[in-house]
Amino acid sequence: MTARREFERIMGLDVGGKRTGVAISDELGITANPICYVSRGDNDRDDFRTIILRYGVTRLVAGLPSSLSGKEGPQAAEVRIYAEALADDLDLPLNYWDERLTSAMAERALVDSGAKKSKRKEQIDAVAAAIMLQNYLDAQANRKRRGITG
Repeated sequence: MTARREFERIMGLDVGGKRTGVAISDELGITANPICYVSRGDNDRDDFRTIILRYGVTRLVAGLPSSLSGKEGPQAAEVRIYAEALADDLDLPLNYWDERLTSAMAERALVDSGAKKSKRKEQIDAVAAAIMLQNYLDAQANRKRRGITG
């Protein structure tokens, strides 16, 4: 019988066409923090492996874009293809979570924090990933409090 892991470190991904925003949860699954972005390309797997080793990541959660009505479009299909290939290459379990409006929320948070426009472009993907991951963590905590499993 294997012991059940109580703590896990989750990597949240905001997958875009050119780069992927990265956020990491704390081990208790309470808070999400923006880390960086990874440029998509030939070396992105190495970049992700470095982050995984540094933080001890055990699971991926990819933000899934959808319309305000909840329907998935072509962009969601592209995210699924990329995220599934990434999870396979990294040998990590993968979940998806709704990322609607996270980029707009990230932009607003950065503006409100006083971040200069030139710096916002560098930070927005990671902040959007953190917002999406925080929503996922909050939902998981709520499910746990209500006794919902699975």
